[in-house]
Amino acid sequence: MTVHAEVIGDPISHSKSPLIHNYWIGKLGLDAHYERCHVMPDALADYFGSRRDRPDWQGCNVTIPHKQAVISYLDRIDPSAAQIGAVNTIVRAHDGTLVGYNSDGAGFLEPLRPWLVDHHLLRMARIIGSGGAARALAHALRGEGFTVAMIARDEEKARVILDEIGEKNPGMSATLQSWSAPIAFDWGDTEGRLDIVVNATSLGMKGNPPLAIDFSHVPPHAIVYDIVYAPLETPLIAEARRRGLRTIDGLEMLVGQAAVAFALFFGQPAPRQHDAELRALLTA
Repeated sequence: MTVHAEVIGDPISHSKSPLIHNYWIGKLGLDAHYERCHVMPDALADYFGSRRDRPDWQGCNVTIPHKQAVISYLDRIDPSAAQIGAVNTIVRAHDGTLVGYNSDGAGFLEPLRPWLVDHHLLRMARIIGSGGAARALAHALRGEGFTVAMIARDEEKARVILDEIGEKNPGMSATLQSWSAPIAFDWGDTEGRLDIVVNATSLGMKGNPPLAIDFSHVPPHAIVYDIVYAPLETPLIAEARRRGLRTIDGLEMLVGQAAVAFALFFGQPAPRQHDAELRALLTA
């Protein structure tokens, strides 16, 4: 029996997940395939109703805007996903039980590992966004010893996430609008610090307006990380590179979280020894 998995979202045409999973399926010679499925918010109930009893359906990845809405359709949630309050991977058990996981944190941290092995006087992350992805990244970074600040259109939503991770300092939230205006700030000596600025919104994605921030809010020597991967070089990444800052694009996180999902769907690890070839394919 050919098994299959898919990615759901609205929109979904931009997703590179089928390229990644089908590339790994081909390398391993599995009798499987992976595809996109456009699911509108009001069609989630019908979608899961049509999938739950199909033994060939291994599960799905979940992208914008469903990461929180899908939880009500699941039978069980992995403890880390429950803590985050968002799911991006759903696996169908043999008895039809639907189990939710969140691989965003693991995928996000993967390209940061070379820096995380070092000791720092201070680790500070500034996360732009307040949705499911931002929540997952806040939990992941807190677990790696980062002080976390949240920047969002709705500052109240940012504060909810900060409360969840135990950040009580009221000065650690700000509005996205405030980041569009320049500031005069003396960053002082940044030696021994690890600063990260993350775009965890869809701003900058193809078809959406760019993320409008003034780089005076970005610490010197910070790593600028954009989880958007279509286009691969977002306006944020392009400007950070122009300023000589270290950057991580959304493809890094996408491949990392896809590897976690692949093992859950197909029962064996993704063949990561081919990552360079896969990245070249995705970039092309």
